Amino acid sequence: MKKHWYDYLWVLSLTYLVLGFFNILFAWLGLLCFFIPLLIAIIGGNKGYCNRYCGRGQLFALVGGRFGLSRRKDVPRWLKSKAFRYGFLIFFFVMFFQMLWTTFLVFSGAQDLRQVVTLLWTFRLPWHWAYSGGVTPWVAQFAFGFYSVMLTSTVLGFVTMVLFKPRSWCVYCPMGTMTQLICKARNREKAEV
Repeated sequence: MKKHWYDYLWVLSLTYLVLGFFNILFAWLGLLCFFIPLLIAIIGGNKGYCNRYCGRGQLFALVGGRFGLSRRKDVPRWLKSKAFRYGFLIFFFVMFFQMLWTTFLVFSGAQDLRQVVTLLWTFRLPWHWAYSGGVTPWVAQFAFGFYSVMLTSTVLGFVTMVLFKPRSWCVYCPMGTMTQLICKARNREKAEV
């Protein structure tokens, strides 16, 4: 099977995680993983990003599939359910907006910069070596928060990859759920015209 350039986007996902470990400001690049899928869904009306361009999904497929670190069990029905997927999307948004609120507090001077990465929204990991200053504190605070979101979702993806099929994360990924909702709404509008 012929490989395409987009079959190697897993390298970008891995590079992102490594760069953020050494310099937290690289976390800002993660915004591309938020905006590109939404733009593809809004403009193209499809989940092309999830199906073809998602480096994280490719990374899970590689590690779980080719390297055999997945049990390759079917994903439980509850994990696929609308209730879980939409509930996780809401939870994800709450955590995302909490991160934005913390960034705003640093921006307004009501709070000092916290040089920590929060794993699984609970465990605070000191990450001070990854930031040596040079930018406005709120810019760094956003980076710490955003890297926390990206690292947490990657850890969750690896856990479900090991327990179930390699790309099990894709079943309940908040970006996948949002792009699916956008595609459904867009295609419904087309059908009504």
